[in-house]
Amino acid sequence: MSSGTKAEQSLQPSEPGEVRVGRALLSVSDKAGIVEFARGLAELGIEIISTGGTAAALSEAGVAVRTITDLTGFPEIMDGRVKTLHPRLYAGLLAVRSDDAHVAAAHEHEIEPVDLVCVNLYPFERTAARRGVADAEVIENIDIGGPTMIRAAAKNFAYAAPVVSPESYDAVLDELRESDRRLSLQTRESLAAEAFAYTARYDTAITRWFQEKNEDFPPLLVRAFERQLELPYGENPHQRAAFYTQIGARAHVLSQVAQLGGKQLSFNNLLDLDAARQLLSEFVVPACVIVKHNNPCGVAVGTTTLEAYQRAFACDPQSAFGGVIVLNRRVDRLTAQALLGQFVEVVLARGYDDDALELLATKPNMRVLDDRERRLDIKLDPAFRQVIGGLLVQDRDTSNEEREDMQVVSARRPTEDEWSELLFAWRICKHVKSNAIVLAKDGATIGLGAGQMSRVDSVRIALEKSQVDPAGAVMASDAFFPFSDGPEIALERGVTAIIQPGGSIRDPEVVAAVDAAGATMVFTSRRHFRH
Repeated sequence: MSSGTKAEQSLQPSEPGEVRVGRALLSVSDKAGIVEFARGLAELGIEIISTGGTAAALSEAGVAVRTITDLTGFPEIMDGRVKTLHPRLYAGLLAVRSDDAHVAAAHEHEIEPVDLVCVNLYPFERTAARRGVADAEVIENIDIGGPTMIRAAAKNFAYAAPVVSPESYDAVLDELRESDRRLSLQTRESLAAEAFAYTARYDTAITRWFQEKNEDFPPLLVRAFERQLELPYGENPHQRAAFYTQIGARAHVLSQVAQLGGKQLSFNNLLDLDAARQLLSEFVVPACVIVKHNNPCGVAVGTTTLEAYQRAFACDPQSAFGGVIVLNRRVDRLTAQALLGQFVEVVLARGYDDDALELLATKPNMRVLDDRERRLDIKLDPAFRQVIGGLLVQDRDTSNEEREDMQVVSARRPTEDEWSELLFAWRICKHVKSNAIVLAKDGATIGLGAGQMSRVDSVRIALEKSQVDPAGAVMASDAFFPFSDGPEIALERGVTAIIQPGGSIRDPEVVAAVDAAGATMVFTSRRHFRH
């Protein structure tokens, strides 16, 4: 028992925020720091009540513990499924101590007050995320009593305090020591807010697990997000910003990524990094993607990392200034030297040689990221787009049409080299903002037209951007050409092969223009808008 007075063992009238903590209930799954916290409470004369494994851990450490059974008069049963669900506990947590009727009821039923609960919950998220885990084991990790205790104390924060995070232990102890075992109303309300967020996250994870077993688009979409980074500002300096990761997501834009140098990542960096990583995932061979303002401005494959980078950069050196560069291979000294030849906001690669890092460190503002993700076939969440007061949800556009599913509609069939270039351009096209046009040659983009209201304007921009003669290049379009003018402009400049979804009422006119130029055209029968 604690060294508190007899009066403190029964519920006494108190005003909000004036309760001296005399009794605390500790029941935690994550036992980090709990022994030290309990010792600190006990040294203040606070009685410790505990359950199951927590009680055993505290007793083993020499902390005096009163069992929950002693408080409630009811044993822990059913393998611990029922241990804290009892009115003697909840009356002690929920009593409004400034209400004479509540105090009288507590005395009539000999209710002992509980002034603080320290609870964290069964590891549902960790269990549910394990490969091959049985449903029965996941369900056993759905905590019932823990959330109920947390919510009861949080609702009645004026008189009872919930503590759910080991990071709070020291601050709570310090305030109890400095204020004669009292916690201010401001502290109590802050702990309550943290507690409700904690149980909301927990319930969200459970809801998501059940929904993903049964429905792709449930009637109520429940998600929770946890702040990962505070960002210096948003898209513009006057906008505040932060990066939140989705609870339960298999991966996110910075998962398994280590920052090895440079300034703090910005809002726009993360947007561009997300677009670049998604596009880079299309390639297995050495590849480089350069993104600026959420659009690729250079993509290439090569026999080495250096060659892939140099060819991607050559596509549009002007636009690449201040871009985000991602590579799917390790960076050596030669590649690092090449990177130093331009202004780079962010570089991400699958590792760096020591001498390469030494060179990159000479640019202290360059954000150097190491991609350590090695998991294969990560299932990504649906794509979300926020609109005013709502959310648009759709499957991610991860589809890759294969050659055998495509239709050659021109008189001339593509050569094998043209097929290779067409498939390369088509993979890139779905990652370019609509209306999207991609010109490619020899495994590299040579011109991109993006985000235009008119498709023919996208064709013109792609041709104007080209640093090399487009003769012999291929062209990809993310949606059908409504008229033959777009293809005709490209054909006049020497483009020999075009890939597009088809589906326009004027497809025959478009095909006729291709045939007249002696070129070739492939229909994919699937568009890839990216708004």
